[in-house]
Amino acid sequence: MTTTTRTAQTAQVTITYPAELHQGTDGQPGNAVTYDFSSITPIDGNPWQGKTLAILGSSVAYGACSLADGPGEYIARRLDMRLAKEAVSGTTLADLDDSSYVHRLDTRLPANLPVDLFICQLSTNDASHGVPLGNAGDTDTHTVAGALNHIAATVRERWNCPLTFFTGAHFDSPRYQAMVELLFDMQRIHGFGIIDLWNDAAWNAIPDDRRALYMHDPVHPTRAGYRDWWGPEMVRQLFNLTR
Repeated sequence: MTTTTRTAQTAQVTITYPAELHQGTDGQPGNAVTYDFSSITPIDGNPWQGKTLAILGSSVAYGACSLADGPGEYIARRLDMRLAKEAVSGTTLADLDDSSYVHRLDTRLPANLPVDLFICQLSTNDASHGVPLGNAGDTDTHTVAGALNHIAATVRERWNCPLTFFTGAHFDSPRYQAMVELLFDMQRIHGFGIIDLWNDAAWNAIPDDRRALYMHDPVHPTRAGYRDWWGPEMVRQLFNLTR
């Protein structure tokens, strides 16, 4: 196992490579050098330029099938932001153990970290592990709703900055569908943003050859998937949410 430290402007992002990468990703066409993130050019004069993005998530945020380049790296490069990335594969929003979103938010992203924009992945792991949804008013962080409430309240109290959740692209999962619906219910309570990659049927309707290039499996994009599909749409929606 090799540990590398990447620098995005003045913020350091520590990742573990290749321990958390899914097997079979190195030689995948969508992870070819052609799709390296170094080719991403910043949008000059955008309102986030020079500010700090924090991203919290699991394998999709980590980039487990994209050589550890994920949505945080794409957005930070495209918007010329510093990046603080807290992403661990296989983890849940709900506070089931010390790797949960709740626990890592509470212990690994200190209040003295200067955060201007906070983005959180709506993890698919809660759906695959059958974590109870709860309801929008729950405070029990062992449920999805309770974890979402905790994250929203903590980000507001700790940084008082814009908070945006992002969903995955559409795949066959009634449990995740229910999580997305819950997220929109909770948006009405907290007023956070949602980058919704789940519900846009036209955006999800890409040809099979594109899907094979962009997605390692139904959940995880490749580098090409982030650079040429997810990333541009995430930035487009982010601008609409924060303008």
